[in-house]
Amino acid sequence: MTTVSAIEEQPPLFNTLPLDPKLLRAVADSGYVAMTPIQAKAIPIVLAGRDVMGAAQTGTGKTAAFTIPLLQKMLRHETGNTSPARHPVRALVLAPTRELADQVAANVKNYAKHTQLRSLVVFGGIDMKPQTLALKGGVEVLIATPGRLLDHIEAKNVVLNQVEYVVLDEADRMLDIGFLPDLQRILSYLPKTRQTLLFSATFSPEIKRLANSYLQDPVLVEVARPNATASTVEQRFYSCDDDDKRAVIRQLLRTRALSQAIIFVNSKLGAARLARSFERDGLKTQALHGDKSQDERLKALQAFKSGEVDLLVATDVAARGLDIADLPAVFNFDVPFHAEDYIHRIGRTGRAGASGVAITLVARDDMRLLGDIEKLLKKQIDLEAIQIEDDRPVRRARPPRDDVDAEADAGADVGLPATDPARAVRSPAPMAERPRRAPAPQRASDPFFDKPYEPRAADTPPAWEKSPASPAAKLLTPNIRPKKKVAALLGGGSR
Repeated sequence: MTTVSAIEEQPPLFNTLPLDPKLLRAVADSGYVAMTPIQAKAIPIVLAGRDVMGAAQTGTGKTAAFTIPLLQKMLRHETGNTSPARHPVRALVLAPTRELADQVAANVKNYAKHTQLRSLVVFGGIDMKPQTLALKGGVEVLIATPGRLLDHIEAKNVVLNQVEYVVLDEADRMLDIGFLPDLQRILSYLPKTRQTLLFSATFSPEIKRLANSYLQDPVLVEVARPNATASTVEQRFYSCDDDDKRAVIRQLLRTRALSQAIIFVNSKLGAARLARSFERDGLKTQALHGDKSQDERLKALQAFKSGEVDLLVATDVAARGLDIADLPAVFNFDVPFHAEDYIHRIGRTGRAGASGVAITLVARDDMRLLGDIEKLLKKQIDLEAIQIEDDRPVRRARPPRDDVDAEADAGADVGLPATDPARAVRSPAPMAERPRRAPAPQRASDPFFDKPYEPRAADTPPAWEKSPASPAAKLLTPNIRPKKKVAALLGGGSR
């Protein structure tokens, strides 16, 4: 494996690359002039046809690092023919989450807007019929989540036998144990000869060994220390109890004058509950987790990006790939279970050279997880204490009343402290000051239920016993005992 890790002092410009004018025009329309380090190192290698493993910090333009060169290589297949057969899938981009897939698709569409190359994104949570119609119409670039892509493959809506380029975005999560079986099934449908690209912010040694089975003589492109965080992000760690975390966040939002923030939690149920709690505190809040439908997730994300929502309480579905411009802060309400997720979470702020703050709230039970983050970052974390200010509204004191002194005097007479109103005996109010109660309604009288109880005589048979003996009883011999009658409340019948 070849490694490329040097960083250019002067970032090269996009117009120095051997790109088609249509792509350069789209890049200029996006406001890009100079390339980021990952783009400057990866794009020439991808254009050369080599397999690439790209490791870089979040927010450094990894999507453009593989999208632009692949579009350049596919321009030789560009055609204005409307036949679906002339537009087979030639590039497949796999993403672990719906939000990331949708964002990659938006970038691909933006870069290819001056060309005749078609692109489509498919993911779960929405109806398959529109996706099926678009797939049968023909697309060159397909961005998908693994589960929904397998649904279309099994339904024979898409054929992947002409795929030339495969991209695994956020490859560490794609190769995780949860996605590995689906990934292996998808790769079995692809041609053996293809160019494979893996991009992520973190590459553990285990992931690197696993990825080598899918790549052929790859070039490892590292533009920063592996598993490093952006220098523009201020990282703070505060020690507090679980019950105080919500108050700490409210206090930091107020003292730091933070207009928006993403709050990460570890569970879907915790995200929903915490979002409702912040709503009760008067903060405009939305929850984003896997149990929400895709339409609800997209609406929540759009409302947050447009500034209609102050807080976005999310699980790790929002930790990867989401590009939110000028996000001032990220809170880790829960310390992530996997240390790599910490890098992805705080990478939502401080993107593209902007500044941001990442605050992690650490409880006593989180020390082991904090140690995993220290090992990953290869530095010691300073845990700070924080003084919680009481931001609850102050209750008004009750005005003094004339009978308080009398109550205290009554307490003193029986040996109780006169200054303890809780133990003082309240004297009853005068009769003239008491409100009169409404008279109770009269109950209808019933002669049967109103008469007093009369005990039954000992020789009187029960009411359920028939006084005259039945004809069948007269025929019984002395050797046969008659059956005893039982009251209906005890089961009824004869025993």
